[in-house]
Amino acid sequence: MTQGSATADSSVTPGKPSPPRNVDQGMDVVVIGAGQAGLSAAYFLQRAGLDHVVLDADAGPGGAWRHRWPTLRMATVHGIHDLPGMPFAEPDPTKPANEVLPAYFADFERRNGIDVHRPVKVEAVRDQGGLLEVETDHGVWLTRALVNATGTWTRPFWPHYPGQDTFQGRQLHSSQYRGPEEFAGKHVIVVGGGTSAVQQLLEIAGTATTTWVTRREPVFRDEPFTPAVGRAAVALVEERVRAGLPPRSVVSVTGLSLTPAVEQALEDKTLDRKPMFARITEHGVVWPDGTEQRADVILWATGFRAALDHLAPLGLRGPGGGIALEGTRVVGDPRVHLVGYGPSASTVGATRAGRAAAKEIKALLTRELVA
Repeated sequence: MTQGSATADSSVTPGKPSPPRNVDQGMDVVVIGAGQAGLSAAYFLQRAGLDHVVLDADAGPGGAWRHRWPTLRMATVHGIHDLPGMPFAEPDPTKPANEVLPAYFADFERRNGIDVHRPVKVEAVRDQGGLLEVETDHGVWLTRALVNATGTWTRPFWPHYPGQDTFQGRQLHSSQYRGPEEFAGKHVIVVGGGTSAVQQLLEIAGTATTTWVTRREPVFRDEPFTPAVGRAAVALVEERVRAGLPPRSVVSVTGLSLTPAVEQALEDKTLDRKPMFARITEHGVVWPDGTEQRADVILWATGFRAALDHLAPLGLRGPGGGIALEGTRVVGDPRVHLVGYGPSASTVGATRAGRAAAKEIKALLTRELVA
């Protein structure tokens, strides 16, 4: 770094941060985020012999899995794919996902010697004379290339409906859900057509009455989720990001798994889907035909958006509102790769994305050296 620039704070754990670097000695790659996509990228960068650092805002390993609700068990987790070179052992199905998956990630970090600097919050990434300056709450890193793997967990999406501010009950996002017990004896409206909505509604229905509301008619998939099905879904999402459009989730393409529990819930009308209401009242919701449902709680299981605000100084977004990608590479800036975004935003594509990003960055930096 240039003289006077901030350096990484030695209080960051577990390893000590990199020493100061001159501008012309910027490191090869900074990886932001240590979820599945970030760890996969770090693994392949390490194998490619590229000097890199991994920065993660969380206090420990596990990515978004650290924050899953405590009652989510491994038996109902929607698809887990291995981290590279380390098969995920068949877990006890009764164990909480927010314990099993972070332990798996921590083991992967240890076995592969991936020294993640945490907790480090990246505040902005700027272009500084050919290098990228990564500004954090623990100092500044300079780098020749960047792998962004910040996922979506920190940006829950809350839709807005007329009358929302007047509701006298409780509103919460699915990311704030901690279990069904707090809803005992209440009526809960669950809004959303994804896996989290279905899983949380099925839990809540054991202690409360529920209404399920979605914008689109849900599609249930009864065939096995094979690698071929996963690749086809990823390809559809990839079309959008290649065109510079905001990505849809992989689950929105694959549909909902028709598990035995879901089949039973459809049969007994626990999963009796209703279309979106028109407005919210003090005591519930109202549909366009005037039908009203009183409620104590509205649970917004309405998904997340990509956490990319720190990249805003680079001006990567296009007219379509998204960031145009070719593979994982940002079309407008080949130094920047997005993994855990769009087609690699699920465990299905994370390893492939990490491998692709490392390969392209290696080629880019090699060309720069030759030039």
